[in-house]
Amino acid sequence: MADSGSRLAFVLGTSAGGVGRHVAMLAGGLVRRGHQVVVAGPPDTEDAFGFGRLGARFVPVPISDRPRPRGDLRAVRALRALRGAHAVHAHGLRAGALAALALTGTRTGLVVTLHNAATAGGAIGAVYGVLERIVARRADRILVVSPDLGERMTALGARWVEAAVVPAPALVPSGRSGEEIRTELGIGDRPVLLTVARLAQQKGLEVLLDVAAAFGPGRPPTGPASRAMFLVAGEGPLLHELQSRIDREDLPVRLLGARGDVVDLLGIARALLVPSRWEGQPLVVQEALRAGTPVIATAVGGVPSMVGEGGLLVRYGDVAATRDAVRRVLADDELAGVLAAAAAGRGAELPGPEQALDAVLAVYGGLSREYEHGSKPQTPPDR
Repeated sequence: MADSGSRLAFVLGTSAGGVGRHVAMLAGGLVRRGHQVVVAGPPDTEDAFGFGRLGARFVPVPISDRPRPRGDLRAVRALRALRGAHAVHAHGLRAGALAALALTGTRTGLVVTLHNAATAGGAIGAVYGVLERIVARRADRILVVSPDLGERMTALGARWVEAAVVPAPALVPSGRSGEEIRTELGIGDRPVLLTVARLAQQKGLEVLLDVAAAFGPGRPPTGPASRAMFLVAGEGPLLHELQSRIDREDLPVRLLGARGDVVDLLGIARALLVPSRWEGQPLVVQEALRAGTPVIATAVGGVPSMVGEGGLLVRYGDVAATRDAVRRVLADDELAGVLAAAAAGRGAELPGPEQALDAVLAVYGGLSREYEHGSKPQTPPDR
């Protein structure tokens, strides 16, 4: 484990959600444990997550969410200032590749956590393929949020790949009642399917709309399913496209925008609906499990191992199967109760922030010992 007082640096790119929250949790926890922490990333990440308020030193570095040659060159130059840290821990593929280039030729150890799969195609997909190879070949440690990412990195030549521990923060309800929240939203006692996601391509929201088209007032079958309301909390580039279709087809879907009361929304939801093309260890799924809210999700990435018996899993893009899962949870109170109990049990088993801190410190400590002895094992030891 890294010694108290170690100089540790984090690198992240543009983030408005899970990655930034995870880095903030690690940075704040390591400061509390007596380490010196630097966080390097776009200025808006400091505005969003307040790394400085957590006791870390923030360094603005222009790491965008898309390849920009001039900006990327400036980022590499700026990240060279992190040389000399006991370990640099980059989060995300682009941040990891830029950090790898900045640290080339140094004895500063590099850890990269991959939080997402590259789902884009075409020229963007080709660029991401190059970044994957840079990270696989130059990072000393690669931590992954799902088995498929680990297999990908190993196939590309990564020396050391392990599972990342990415816990959700503790649940903090606002104290408002479910009735108050329902009144605010104007949904009465209608059964709720909740989705919390960035309104972007990866999240499969077109599938959600396809599913919702079979529900709502005036649509068969009768009973709870005919009154279902799909709530989507989040912002993103697909906002206008999604809203246009919702209006055009009169779908029982409400786009709520960014919300700070996800825990309260989970409390009124019959289930959390996750139709994503790919997910690693989504924080909202962890939050749903801890809240005892059943999950209906695509069986992709790290979702199946996380959900366990606490939900129903379907293939990505299978609208019919997703509709059937939603109907079952809405119509069958006994099934919903069994899933809720299993979700709460699974949520209690998930790792917390202290376990995540212990895990990364063990990685940093092993990396420091390797550099002290001037050698690097090719595979991780059994744990």
